[in-house]
Amino acid sequence: MLGTLVNTGCIIVGSVVGSLLKRGLGDKYQTVLYNAMGLASLALGISTFTQNMPESEFPVLFILSLAIGGIAGTALDLDGRTKRLIAKQGGEGLANGLISACLLFCVGTFSIVGPILSATTGDNTFLYTNATLDLVTSMVFAATYGIGIIFSAGILFCWQGMFYLLGKWAADSSLLQGTLINELSIVGGVLIVASGLSLLQVKDCKTLNYIPALLVPPVWFLVKALFLG
Repeated sequence: MLGTLVNTGCIIVGSVVGSLLKRGLGDKYQTVLYNAMGLASLALGISTFTQNMPESEFPVLFILSLAIGGIAGTALDLDGRTKRLIAKQGGEGLANGLISACLLFCVGTFSIVGPILSATTGDNTFLYTNATLDLVTSMVFAATYGIGIIFSAGILFCWQGMFYLLGKWAADSSLLQGTLINELSIVGGVLIVASGLSLLQVKDCKTLNYIPALLVPPVWFLVKALFLG
């Protein structure tokens, strides 16, 4: 868990430093950073999708995942409930920023494969690399949205901890490091694009309503392993 602890600590440090920098930024510069985060989310989301889509063994799975996940999330009103909760503390801007930060920190090869490799081989290289990237990213997000971005550290810890425990539990982690990772990354790439559109105020996709879509690929592979061989 050392790599995950380092990654979490880097987000906390970055959030504190970024929030201090925010105090010296005028409104026009904060707007520039706001737009920069939206554009970066679009670029990273598209990159994640296009890199993993050619490796997919089930090209329609991400469509089914988004459809099923979107219906489930909308029924639970995940986006509305979360934004209302966060908005009470820091406004709607913080809500959108925190959602985007969590997606960028959690959805990606480093943040999924990293804890699995840490659990199975003791190699923390991916997590240390991810920690460096997240340190810089959290600073920029906090300089834009404030100290509230620090809450993403707890979410990242739980996310990576889940995959760490999964890696410890799995006797054969080849599936976790291969096809399933690709499918999760494809869905995650779409969600990051959706958050970027929200940050740029192009389209409020209510991204959190689609978060349950990330559960569909693991369920599919579990069903496939148990009943389809």
